Amino acid sequence: MHFGKRRPSGSRGATAGSGGMTRQTGPRYTARTMTTTHPRITIEAGKCGGKPCIRGMRIRVSNVLELLANGASIEEILADYPCLERDDILAAIAYAAQQTNHVVVEVA
Repeated sequence: MHFGKRRPSGSRGATAGSGGMTRQTGPRYTARTMTTTHPRITIEAGKCGGKPCIRGMRIRVSNVLELLANGASIEEILADYPCLERDDILAAIAYAAQQTNHVVVEVA
């Protein structure tokens, strides 16, 4: 389905009517990539069960957080996962912090 003006071949970005989904070309993103408040964190239907991942790769945010929680340093994670960058790990931490920052309403 086509909405609005036709984009040049290979262009990036969302199109009108995409409902918050980005349509980006390239090996890491698909038409089903959802945007998050962190540009390095992607959520794709059908990839890793729809869980948040790092830059469209099959490395879940939870994988990075578990490594950190078990004592791995950022440098160790980067050595084990050369496709990751320091900013990816920091984005995973920031994304997790944002997900836990919500109002708790007590019901009497």
